[in-house]
Amino acid sequence: MTLQRPRRRPRTADPTPYDFRRPIQLSREHQRTLQLGFDGFARQATTVFTSSLRTVCTVTLLGIEQRTYAEYVDSLGPSTYMTLFSADPMPGTGVLEIPLFATMSCLDHMLGGPGSDEQPDRPLTEIEDGVITGLVERLLGEMRYSLDGIVALEPTITGIEYSPQFAQVASAADVMVVVALELRIGERAHRVSICLPFTGLLPHLTNATGSGAVSDRERAQRAQSALLLQEQFQRVPVAVSVRFRPIALDPETLSALEPGSVVRLTHPASAPLDVTVAGNTFAHATPGTRGQRLAALIVTTPEES
Repeated sequence: MTLQRPRRRPRTADPTPYDFRRPIQLSREHQRTLQLGFDGFARQATTVFTSSLRTVCTVTLLGIEQRTYAEYVDSLGPSTYMTLFSADPMPGTGVLEIPLFATMSCLDHMLGGPGSDEQPDRPLTEIEDGVITGLVERLLGEMRYSLDGIVALEPTITGIEYSPQFAQVASAADVMVVVALELRIGERAHRVSICLPFTGLLPHLTNATGSGAVSDRERAQRAQSALLLQEQFQRVPVAVSVRFRPIALDPETLSALEPGSVVRLTHPASAPLDVTVAGNTFAHATPGTRGQRLAALIVTTPEES
């Protein structure tokens, strides 16, 4: 009887070298969450372009990937139309990039033109910029609606840039999330991109994927635990003091105090006492008694009345 050595499994894929410049990776769960959000944005953007340009337009999500800002800038053309916007509550700046040719074609359609294959390669005039800003604001509004399940964005336009090399959005090594979209106006296709800071987006992605992985039973248990914790906080004993108004003394006066010294208080005889917790005054009271015990009656101050 001969024993055969077990065969090794064939290697299914070549090993991928680890990039120490990118210790943070966009996980599959995070990518899936972003894909669902930007799929919805692509559908809404199709409606926005079609209604604004009054011609058949389609927007399709091509992919979502992690890049450094330098790599993103290098992937763009020498001249384009970049809308910079604040991505509150995320720190940093986001970018909505539309090629300059596509921007001019959109303007041509919006101003009643045919959207010909020849468009000027120049910065927009003041009137043209006002027209295209309305379209961009609608797109940012749809992006806010589509990403509401991930982060409650409040995008606000902060600037326009035509040269990617001069757009001061992030440092060259900063990690960004780049969303590639295809805008098709009639028969011509254009590549549109959205760039968001990954470090600002990561906590919201973690919360979104974490809440989606929790079952209904676990959510009910967490809600019950939070309710019990809140009820217990209402029963925690707190040390309350009823005192005169404090006075300030210099070190020389303090060092001279001895039995029999008299310290003059600045508390007026008609003023109520302060009710404090941990040094913070939250009410006022007048001294009194209840049976054989000292007591304090909570009263309103002249400012409150």
